[in-house]
Amino acid sequence: MSSWDEDEAAASAAEAATTDVELLKRAWRNEKAAPEILRFDSPLVSRVREQIQLLEETLDDFADSGVDDLVASLYQMDLDRTLFLLRSYLRLRLQKIEKYTMHISRSADLLSRLSPQERRFAKSCAEIMEKHLEQSVLSKLPYGYDSVSRQSLSSTEDDMVPEPQLNTFVFCKTKSDVGAFQLDDIGEEVVDLVADDLYVLRYKSIKGLVEGGRIDLI
Repeated sequence: MSSWDEDEAAASAAEAATTDVELLKRAWRNEKAAPEILRFDSPLVSRVREQIQLLEETLDDFADSGVDDLVASLYQMDLDRTLFLLRSYLRLRLQKIEKYTMHISRSADLLSRLSPQERRFAKSCAEIMEKHLEQSVLSKLPYGYDSVSRQSLSSTEDDMVPEPQLNTFVFCKTKSDVGAFQLDDIGEEVVDLVADDLYVLRYKSIKGLVEGGRIDLI
């Protein structure tokens, strides 16, 4: 087996040993640090919700059976921590959808990253925003300047639609050896990414590694 395969096998083994709460914390950190919305992890969220339900049922059983208060409080702390992480993760995503709703609604790739509920939310936000702008501002502007997405008819792109700044620098940590990695399109910027090292890099350069789970944002 090559060293590359060994690194991949070790990373897979470590991933399998990681609890769902730790995975949710990682997803929350990545979402918080990334300038754009990331792919919704539906299987993970479903498992976490099942764990929350199980914890709630366990606490109800404790109340009925008179289990020691210290034991019950430990379970309650675990439940509160998990609920906080899940709510914060979902809230971060909704905030990004609200901020970039027009941009997201115009991209099939970005829409595919959302959960069904988030897609409905994004559609609703876009419709409400367009209606509000039309009634309050655009209807009062002269022809050619009444577009939601463009400053005027002469604009060649949607220059009125806010977009995430993908060139933002982010702190990140590699999960395994990546090796020599090209940071630009012409090969002038190359960095050797070593396992468990910290880096400050442009998000656009490493977004593929983030999406592939080889780098965590911090």
